[in-house]
Amino acid sequence: QVHLVESGGGLVQAGGSLRLSCAASGRTFGTGAMGWFRQAPGKEREFVASISRSGSTTLYADSAKGRFTISRDNAKNTLYLQMNGLKPEDTAVYYCAAGLIASAERLQRMYNYWGQGTQVTVSS
Repeated sequence: QVHLVESGGGLVQAGGSLRLSCAASGRTFGTGAMGWFRQAPGKEREFVASISRSGSTTLYADSAKGRFTISRDNAKNTLYLQMNGLKPEDTAVYYCAAGLIASAERLQRMYNYWGQGTQVTVSS
């Protein structure tokens, strides 16, 4: 079992930045791709970004391209999401996810473990 804990969320003004972190613990050996998803009020959870096991490949939702950067530190078992140029429409609960596959993935069903989420609120 892999336990994921997100942190770094908060309230920020439009145009500001936040850096989310996701600490993994437990049976982290063999953890593969990791990703960030988000769920806004009244909407379904959606893909934001993913990174492969090695960190060499990343995928982004169109809404995140050019503004968000996903990265990971395997030595620290930690995933990051640097978010710049935040917009009110980025307001959501952000979830960290980990899978067993090596390649970056957009599909939620490819992820085996999920964190509890961290709230990001962007004011206009």
